[in-house]
Amino acid sequence: MFGERIAGRMFSALDMTFLMKNTPERPSQTKPSKAKSLKSKPLQPKSPQSQSLQSQSLQSKAVTVKFVDITDDQAGQRVDNFLLSKLKGVPKSRIYRILRKGEVRVNKSRVKPEYKLAPGDRVRIPPVRVAEREAPAAPGLKLQELLEQSIIYEDPLLLVINKPVGLAVHGGSGVNLGLIEALRATRPKQSFLELVHRLDRETSGCLIVAKKRSALRFLQDEMRGRRVGKVYQALASGRWPKGMKKINVPLLRNELKSGERIVRVNPEGKPAVTHFAILQRFDKATLLEVTLETGRTHQIRVHTQHAGCPLAGDEKYGDDEYNRQMKHLGLKRMFLHAAKLKFRSPEGNKISVEAPLPEELSHFLTRLD
Repeated sequence: MFGERIAGRMFSALDMTFLMKNTPERPSQTKPSKAKSLKSKPLQPKSPQSQSLQSQSLQSKAVTVKFVDITDDQAGQRVDNFLLSKLKGVPKSRIYRILRKGEVRVNKSRVKPEYKLAPGDRVRIPPVRVAEREAPAAPGLKLQELLEQSIIYEDPLLLVINKPVGLAVHGGSGVNLGLIEALRATRPKQSFLELVHRLDRETSGCLIVAKKRSALRFLQDEMRGRRVGKVYQALASGRWPKGMKKINVPLLRNELKSGERIVRVNPEGKPAVTHFAILQRFDKATLLEVTLETGRTHQIRVHTQHAGCPLAGDEKYGDDEYNRQMKHLGLKRMFLHAAKLKFRSPEGNKISVEAPLPEELSHFLTRLD
Protein backbone atom coordinates (compact mmCIF):
# COMPACT_ATOMS: atom_id res chain seq x y z
CA MET A 1 0.00 0.00 0.00
CA PHE A 2 2.82 2.42 0.91
CA GLY A 3 5.49 0.93 -1.36
CA GLU A 4 6.27 -1.09 -4.47
CA ARG A 5 7.98 -4.46 -4.89
CA ILE A 6 10.85 -4.50 -7.43
CA ALA A 7 13.03 -7.61 -7.94
CA GLY A 8 11.78 -9.10 -4.69
CA ARG A 9 12.44 -6.00 -2.60
CA MET A 10 9.94 -3.59 -1.12
CA PHE A 11 10.60 0.15 -1.78
CA SER A 12 8.86 3.00 -0.10
CA ALA A 13 7.43 5.99 -2.04
CA LEU A 14 10.45 8.06 -0.92
CA ASP A 15 12.85 5.45 -2.26
CA MET A 16 10.97 5.31 -5.56
CA THR A 17 11.29 9.09 -5.99
CA PHE A 18 15.04 8.90 -5.39
CA LEU A 19 15.45 6.05 -7.88
CA MET A 20 13.50 7.84 -10.59
CA LYS A 21 15.67 10.98 -10.27
CA ASN A 22 19.02 9.17 -10.31
CA THR A 23 18.48 6.27 -12.68
CA PRO A 24 19.67 7.04 -16.25
CA GLU A 25 17.07 6.70 -18.97
CA ARG A 26 17.21 3.63 -21.11
CA PRO A 27 17.20 4.22 -24.86
CA SER A 28 13.76 3.93 -26.33
CA GLN A 29 13.05 0.68 -28.18
CA THR A 30 10.90 2.56 -30.64
CA LYS A 31 12.79 4.20 -33.54
CA PRO A 32 11.81 7.86 -33.83
CA SER A 33 10.02 8.87 -36.98
CA LYS A 34 11.86 10.77 -39.69
CA ALA A 35 9.69 13.84 -39.17
CA LYS A 36 10.46 13.97 -35.42
CA SER A 37 14.16 13.56 -36.12
CA LEU A 38 14.15 16.49 -38.53
CA LYS A 39 12.28 18.63 -36.03
CA SER A 40 14.78 18.03 -33.28
CA LYS A 41 17.86 18.97 -35.35
CA PRO A 42 17.49 22.77 -35.13
CA LEU A 43 17.33 22.51 -31.37
CA GLN A 44 20.87 21.09 -31.22
CA PRO A 45 23.58 23.76 -30.85
CA LYS A 46 26.00 24.03 -33.79
CA SER A 47 29.63 23.19 -33.18
CA PRO A 48 32.19 26.00 -33.59
CA GLN A 49 33.63 24.10 -36.57
CA SER A 50 30.29 24.04 -38.41
CA GLN A 51 29.71 27.73 -37.64
CA SER A 52 33.17 28.58 -39.04
CA LEU A 53 32.51 26.60 -42.22
CA GLN A 54 29.18 28.35 -42.69
CA SER A 55 30.82 31.76 -42.11
CA GLN A 56 33.54 30.98 -44.67
CA SER A 57 30.89 29.91 -47.16
CA LEU A 58 29.03 33.20 -46.72
CA GLN A 59 32.27 35.18 -47.07
CA SER A 60 33.22 33.39 -50.28
CA LYS A 61 29.84 34.26 -51.73
CA ALA A 62 30.03 37.89 -50.62
CA VAL A 63 33.62 38.59 -51.86
CA THR A 64 34.70 37.65 -55.38
CA VAL A 65 37.31 38.64 -57.95
CA LYS A 66 36.33 41.75 -59.93
CA PHE A 67 37.55 42.97 -63.31
CA VAL A 68 37.32 46.67 -64.13
CA ASP A 69 37.93 48.12 -67.59
CA ILE A 70 39.44 51.59 -67.29
CA THR A 71 37.54 54.37 -69.06
CA ASP A 72 38.99 57.61 -70.44
CA ASP A 73 37.70 59.41 -67.36
CA GLN A 74 39.43 56.97 -64.99
CA ALA A 75 42.73 56.96 -66.86
CA GLY A 76 45.76 58.85 -65.58
CA GLN A 77 45.38 58.03 -61.90
CA ARG A 78 47.78 55.79 -60.00
CA VAL A 79 46.63 52.24 -59.47
CA ASP A 80 46.98 52.53 -55.67
CA ASN A 81 44.68 55.57 -55.62
CA PHE A 82 42.24 53.76 -57.91
CA LEU A 83 42.13 50.81 -55.49
CA LEU A 84 41.63 53.11 -52.50
CA SER A 85 38.56 54.57 -54.20
CA LYS A 86 37.18 51.15 -55.12
CA LEU A 87 37.92 49.41 -51.81
CA LYS A 88 36.67 52.00 -49.34
CA GLY A 89 37.12 50.81 -45.77
CA VAL A 90 40.20 48.71 -46.58
CA PRO A 91 43.36 49.98 -44.80
CA LYS A 92 46.13 51.41 -46.98
CA SER A 93 48.54 48.78 -45.67
CA ARG A 94 46.25 46.05 -47.06
CA ILE A 95 46.06 47.82 -50.45
CA TYR A 96 49.84 47.94 -50.76
CA ARG A 97 50.16 44.34 -49.57
CA ILE A 98 47.91 42.96 -52.33
CA LEU A 99 49.83 45.05 -54.87
CA ARG A 100 53.17 43.79 -53.56
CA LYS A 101 52.02 40.16 -53.63
CA GLY A 102 50.77 40.48 -57.21
CA GLU A 103 47.14 39.83 -56.32
CA VAL A 104 46.24 42.95 -58.28
CA ARG A 105 46.90 42.60 -61.99
CA VAL A 106 46.65 45.06 -64.85
CA ASN A 107 46.29 43.35 -68.22
CA LYS A 108 47.30 40.08 -66.47
CA SER A 109 50.62 41.57 -65.31
CA ARG A 110 51.94 42.70 -61.93
CA VAL A 111 52.17 46.46 -61.42
CA LYS A 112 53.77 48.80 -58.91
CA PRO A 113 51.66 51.23 -56.82
CA GLU A 114 52.81 54.21 -58.91
CA TYR A 115 51.64 52.68 -62.21
CA LYS A 116 49.32 55.10 -64.01
CA LEU A 117 46.24 53.55 -65.53
CA ALA A 118 45.59 53.96 -69.25
CA PRO A 119 42.30 53.81 -71.16
CA GLY A 120 41.35 50.21 -71.89
CA ASP A 121 43.47 48.71 -69.07
CA ARG A 122 41.76 45.75 -67.39
CA VAL A 123 42.33 45.71 -63.62
CA ARG A 124 41.93 42.51 -61.63
CA ILE A 125 40.79 43.30 -58.08
CA PRO A 126 41.19 40.27 -55.76
CA PRO A 127 38.64 39.24 -53.12
CA VAL A 128 39.13 41.69 -50.26
CA ARG A 129 36.91 41.81 -47.22
CA VAL A 130 35.66 45.41 -46.99
CA ALA A 131 34.82 46.63 -43.50
CA GLU A 132 31.21 47.68 -43.18
CA ARG A 133 30.85 51.40 -42.56
CA GLU A 134 27.98 53.36 -41.22
CA ALA A 135 26.08 55.19 -43.92
CA PRO A 136 26.84 58.92 -43.82
CA ALA A 137 24.19 61.12 -42.32
CA ALA A 138 21.77 62.47 -44.91
CA PRO A 139 21.84 66.27 -45.35
CA GLY A 140 18.70 68.09 -44.26
CA LEU A 141 16.56 69.98 -46.73
CA LYS A 142 17.85 73.36 -45.47
CA LEU A 143 21.49 72.33 -46.03
CA GLN A 144 20.69 71.03 -49.51
CA GLU A 145 18.98 74.31 -50.42
CA LEU A 146 21.86 76.33 -48.91
CA LEU A 147 24.46 74.45 -50.97
CA GLU A 148 22.55 74.84 -54.22
CA GLN A 149 22.08 78.56 -53.54
CA SER A 150 25.80 78.89 -52.74
CA ILE A 151 27.00 77.72 -56.17
CA ILE A 152 28.51 80.78 -57.86
CA TYR A 153 29.79 79.15 -61.06
CA GLU A 154 29.06 75.89 -62.88
CA ASP A 155 29.79 74.26 -66.23
CA PRO A 156 29.78 70.61 -67.42
CA LEU A 157 33.24 69.96 -65.93
CA LEU A 158 33.30 71.80 -62.60
CA LEU A 159 31.51 74.03 -60.15
CA VAL A 160 32.60 76.68 -57.65
CA ILE A 161 30.71 76.93 -54.38
CA ASN A 162 30.78 79.63 -51.70
CA LYS A 163 31.46 77.30 -48.76
CA PRO A 164 29.51 78.22 -45.63
CA VAL A 165 31.54 78.71 -42.45
CA GLY A 166 31.41 75.85 -39.95
CA LEU A 167 30.96 73.16 -42.60
CA ALA A 168 33.91 70.79 -43.07
CA VAL A 169 34.77 70.09 -46.70
CA HIS A 170 34.57 66.34 -46.10
CA GLY A 171 33.61 63.89 -43.36
CA GLY A 172 36.27 62.42 -41.10
CA SER A 173 37.09 61.85 -37.46
CA GLY A 174 34.32 63.46 -35.45
CA VAL A 175 32.60 64.79 -38.61
CA ASN A 176 29.72 62.70 -39.95
CA LEU A 177 28.89 64.88 -42.90
CA GLY A 178 31.03 67.22 -44.95
CA LEU A 179 30.32 69.50 -47.90
CA ILE A 180 31.30 66.95 -50.54
CA GLU A 181 29.14 64.20 -49.02
CA ALA A 182 26.20 66.60 -48.72
CA LEU A 183 26.67 67.74 -52.32
CA ARG A 184 26.72 64.13 -53.57
CA ALA A 185 23.52 63.40 -51.65
CA THR A 186 21.92 66.54 -53.09
CA ARG A 187 22.90 65.46 -56.63
CA PRO A 188 22.44 61.66 -56.70
CA LYS A 189 22.50 61.52 -60.52
CA GLN A 190 25.96 63.12 -60.64
CA SER A 191 28.31 60.13 -60.97
CA PHE A 192 31.48 62.04 -60.05
CA LEU A 193 32.04 64.88 -57.58
CA GLU A 194 35.45 65.46 -55.99
CA LEU A 195 37.18 68.31 -54.16
CA VAL A 196 39.93 70.00 -56.17
CA HIS A 197 41.36 71.67 -53.06
CA ARG A 198 40.31 72.29 -49.45
CA LEU A 199 39.34 75.03 -47.05
CA ASP A 200 39.44 74.88 -43.26
CA ARG A 201 36.14 74.30 -41.52
CA GLU A 202 36.31 77.80 -40.01
CA THR A 203 36.97 79.43 -43.41
CA SER A 204 34.24 80.47 -45.83
CA GLY A 205 34.45 81.22 -49.54
CA CYS A 206 35.37 79.90 -52.99
CA LEU A 207 35.89 76.16 -53.33
CA ILE A 208 36.28 74.23 -56.61
CA VAL A 209 34.58 70.84 -57.10
CA ALA A 210 35.35 68.72 -60.18
CA LYS A 211 32.50 66.94 -61.98
CA LYS A 212 34.78 64.70 -64.07
CA ARG A 213 38.02 62.92 -63.21
CA SER A 214 39.77 64.48 -66.20
CA ALA A 215 38.85 67.93 -64.83
CA LEU A 216 40.11 66.95 -61.37
CA ARG A 217 43.50 65.91 -62.79
CA PHE A 218 43.81 69.08 -64.87
CA LEU A 219 42.85 71.48 -62.06
CA GLN A 220 45.10 69.79 -59.49
CA ASP A 221 47.99 70.05 -61.97
CA GLU A 222 47.18 73.76 -62.29
CA MET A 223 47.26 74.06 -58.48
CA ARG A 224 50.64 72.31 -58.28
CA GLY A 225 51.97 74.54 -61.06
CA ARG A 226 50.84 77.62 -59.08
CA ARG A 227 48.66 78.75 -61.97
CA VAL A 228 45.52 79.24 -59.83
CA GLY A 229 45.10 82.67 -58.25
CA LYS A 230 43.70 82.46 -54.69
CA VAL A 231 42.86 85.67 -52.88
CA TYR A 232 41.54 85.89 -49.30
CA GLN A 233 40.29 88.61 -46.99
CA ALA A 234 41.56 88.31 -43.42
CA LEU A 235 41.45 90.41 -40.28
CA ALA A 236 44.79 90.41 -38.47
CA SER A 237 45.05 91.41 -34.84
CA GLY A 238 46.83 94.67 -34.00
CA ARG A 239 48.70 96.85 -36.50
CA TRP A 240 50.15 94.97 -39.45
CA PRO A 241 53.88 95.85 -39.79
CA LYS A 242 54.45 98.59 -42.33
CA GLY A 243 56.19 97.35 -45.44
CA MET A 244 55.53 93.66 -44.76
CA LYS A 245 54.15 92.60 -48.13
CA LYS A 246 55.53 89.09 -48.34
CA ILE A 247 56.30 86.25 -45.94
CA ASN A 248 58.48 83.43 -47.21
CA VAL A 249 59.14 80.95 -44.42
CA PRO A 250 58.80 77.13 -44.57
CA LEU A 251 56.02 75.34 -42.72
CA LEU A 252 56.11 71.91 -41.12
CA ARG A 253 52.91 70.01 -40.41
CA ASN A 254 52.60 67.72 -37.40
CA GLU A 255 49.70 65.49 -36.45
CA LEU A 256 48.93 64.85 -32.79
CA LYS A 257 47.74 61.49 -31.46
CA SER A 258 44.23 62.93 -31.34
CA GLY A 259 44.39 63.49 -35.10
CA GLU A 260 44.60 67.29 -34.73
CA ARG A 261 46.93 68.98 -37.21
CA ILE A 262 49.37 71.62 -35.98
CA VAL A 263 51.59 73.62 -38.34
CA ARG A 264 54.73 75.48 -37.25
CA VAL A 265 57.39 77.61 -38.92
CA ASN A 266 60.32 75.23 -39.29
CA PRO A 267 63.41 75.28 -41.56
CA GLU A 268 62.80 71.57 -42.27
CA GLY A 269 59.27 72.28 -43.55
CA LYS A 270 57.95 72.85 -47.06
CA PRO A 271 58.37 76.21 -48.83
CA ALA A 272 55.45 78.58 -48.17
CA VAL A 273 55.01 82.05 -49.68
CA THR A 274 52.19 84.49 -48.85
CA HIS A 275 51.63 88.04 -50.17
CA PHE A 276 49.84 90.73 -48.13
CA ALA A 277 48.21 94.06 -48.96
CA ILE A 278 46.52 96.35 -46.42
CA LEU A 279 42.88 97.12 -47.23
CA GLN A 280 41.98 99.06 -44.08
CA ARG A 281 43.50 99.85 -40.72
CA PHE A 282 41.47 99.90 -37.50
CA ASP A 283 42.47 100.82 -33.98
CA LYS A 284 43.20 97.22 -32.92
CA ALA A 285 43.07 95.29 -36.19
CA THR A 286 44.09 95.36 -39.85
CA LEU A 287 41.98 94.15 -42.77
CA LEU A 288 44.26 92.39 -45.29
CA GLU A 289 44.02 91.09 -48.81
CA VAL A 290 46.06 87.91 -48.85
CA THR A 291 47.30 86.14 -51.99
CA LEU A 292 48.68 82.61 -51.78
CA GLU A 293 51.66 81.66 -53.88
CA THR A 294 51.75 78.19 -52.30
CA GLY A 295 48.91 76.30 -50.65
CA ARG A 296 50.16 74.74 -47.41
CA THR A 297 47.88 73.66 -44.59
CA HIS A 298 46.94 76.64 -42.35
CA GLN A 299 49.41 78.80 -44.31
CA ILE A 300 47.73 82.20 -43.82
CA ARG A 301 46.97 81.45 -40.17
CA VAL A 302 50.56 80.50 -39.33
CA HIS A 303 52.21 83.24 -41.40
CA THR A 304 50.12 85.97 -39.75
CA GLN A 305 50.99 84.44 -36.36
CA HIS A 306 54.66 84.52 -37.39
CA ALA A 307 54.29 88.24 -38.18
CA GLY A 308 52.99 88.84 -34.64
CA CYS A 309 49.44 89.56 -35.85
CA PRO A 310 47.44 86.31 -35.68
CA LEU A 311 43.97 86.23 -37.21
CA ALA A 312 41.02 87.52 -35.21
CA GLY A 313 38.92 84.63 -33.92
CA ASP A 314 41.55 81.96 -34.63
CA GLU A 315 41.28 79.61 -31.67
CA LYS A 316 44.24 77.45 -32.72
CA TYR A 317 46.93 80.01 -33.54
CA GLY A 318 45.43 83.23 -32.21
CA ASP A 319 45.65 85.19 -28.95
CA ASP A 320 43.04 84.07 -26.40
CA GLU A 321 42.63 87.45 -24.71
CA TYR A 322 42.34 89.29 -28.04
CA ASN A 323 39.78 86.75 -29.25
CA ARG A 324 37.70 87.32 -26.12
CA GLN A 325 37.67 91.07 -26.83
CA MET A 326 36.61 90.48 -30.44
CA LYS A 327 33.92 88.06 -29.35
CA HIS A 328 32.57 90.70 -26.99
CA LEU A 329 32.29 93.02 -30.01
CA GLY A 330 30.32 90.40 -31.92
CA LEU A 331 32.87 88.25 -33.81
CA LYS A 332 31.66 84.65 -33.58
CA ARG A 333 34.07 82.98 -36.04
CA MET A 334 37.56 83.19 -37.45
CA PHE A 335 37.88 86.14 -39.83
CA LEU A 336 39.19 84.41 -42.95
CA HIS A 337 37.31 84.31 -46.25
CA ALA A 338 38.36 82.89 -49.64
CA ALA A 339 37.20 85.87 -51.69
CA LYS A 340 38.45 85.26 -55.25
CA LEU A 341 39.65 82.52 -57.58
CA LYS A 342 41.22 82.93 -61.02
CA PHE A 343 42.07 79.87 -63.10
CA ARG A 344 41.91 78.27 -66.52
CA SER A 345 39.30 75.59 -67.17
CA PRO A 346 40.17 72.23 -68.76
CA GLU A 347 38.66 73.61 -71.99
CA GLY A 348 41.02 76.60 -71.91
CA ASN A 349 38.52 79.22 -70.74
CA LYS A 350 39.62 81.87 -68.27
CA ILE A 351 37.42 81.75 -65.18
CA SER A 352 37.27 84.42 -62.48
CA VAL A 353 34.86 84.05 -59.56
CA GLU A 354 34.26 86.09 -56.44
CA ALA A 355 32.41 85.35 -53.20
CA PRO A 356 31.33 88.50 -51.35
CA LEU A 357 32.35 88.92 -47.73
CA PRO A 358 29.72 87.21 -45.55
CA GLU A 359 27.25 89.55 -43.92
CA GLU A 360 28.35 88.67 -40.38
CA LEU A 361 31.93 89.72 -41.20
CA SER A 362 31.07 92.93 -43.06
CA HIS A 363 28.71 93.89 -40.23
CA PHE A 364 31.44 93.22 -37.66
CA LEU A 365 33.82 95.58 -39.47
CA THR A 366 31.34 98.45 -38.95
CA ARG A 367 31.70 97.95 -35.22
CA LEU A 368 35.47 98.47 -35.42
CA ASP A 369 35.22 101.95 -36.97
